[in-house]
Amino acid sequence: MRKERFVLRILHTADWHLGKTLDDRDRREEQESFVDEICEITRQEKIDLVLLAGDVFQSPNPGAAAQDLFFDAMDRLADHGRRGVVVIAGNHDSPERLSAPSPLADKLGITLIGYPFDPLLPTGTRSAERVRRIACGASWLEIAVPGQDHSAVVLALPYPSEGRLKRLLSDTMEESDLHRGYNDCLSDIFSHLGRHYREDSVNLLMSHLYVRNCVESDRETELDIQMGGAYAVDPQVLNIGAQYVALGHLHRPQKINGCGTASRYAGSPIAYGFAEAGHAKSVTVADIQPGAAAQIREVHLAASRPLVRWKASGGLPEVYRWIEEGKDCNAWIDLEICVTELLTGSDIHRLRELRPGIVGIRPLPVSQAM
Repeated sequence: MRKERFVLRILHTADWHLGKTLDDRDRREEQESFVDEICEITRQEKIDLVLLAGDVFQSPNPGAAAQDLFFDAMDRLADHGRRGVVVIAGNHDSPERLSAPSPLADKLGITLIGYPFDPLLPTGTRSAERVRRIACGASWLEIAVPGQDHSAVVLALPYPSEGRLKRLLSDTMEESDLHRGYNDCLSDIFSHLGRHYREDSVNLLMSHLYVRNCVESDRETELDIQMGGAYAVDPQVLNIGAQYVALGHLHRPQKINGCGTASRYAGSPIAYGFAEAGHAKSVTVADIQPGAAAQIREVHLAASRPLVRWKASGGLPEVYRWIEEGKDCNAWIDLEICVTELLTGSDIHRLRELRPGIVGIRPLPVSQAM
């Protein structure tokens, strides 16, 4: 799709969870596929700047395969320093591990931010044919990308746990501010960072947090989202003058109401739990120019295997018939099966042998199913 030089085109993605399995089922092939798909979208759409809003990895200590996939993705997305990439840590990521490759990433125009207080430095005098950080500080940067008439000011706040906020706040605010509520602290931080916005730049905000009244898709896969509500923020906290707010944390793609500006959760690129069965997955593309409202659209992804739930009221014969018919042949399956007697180990083994995609098997006595 054609775009003008004065329109900056953003791709917003989040919650890759590289290395995550489905009840010990390997998802690497699907993760490689969505990386391929996102890289192809950035090429076809002529994306200027990629925002990856946290939870790059499933665990703070990811395996070698997950790290290799991430490094390969960054290399391809950055396009030898011709496309900007900004990545922040989520609650699943190790901030130190995520930001460790920064000396190399900087040379490719990739900004990796682990902690809210991590210092960023300008990339110095570089060719206009390469991405440059013109100015920056803790949790913010101004970035120039090749072929664009305008730079972008990006406020980039990694997962703001209370411990991390205290360290950031202690450098900028009074001690009494540390004892205020989480919502108020974030409001002050965003307002403070928002002073870097300018009328002649594209102004963006990205973070990894939970906004009240948004839709959770799977409490088991999105750990520690609310902590009893203490870590939830009001949508108004994000209304600091950004033209687009790019969030990570919730796996269902959705816009954020009540924010006062264009704001979205990109969602995860694939479904990571059966509570996400049937959810459409996507990335968000936003066309933005200084002083104008962002033009936003979803680009749907098709890389993952479907997650489906089977409820077999007819017992084992019905399940065997579905398998023979090839029902949901490429899907991961959560099976609930009505039984009149206990399933044997042989029954379960045969089911998994006939359909390796069956993940969970829950026998339900007929008396309970009625």
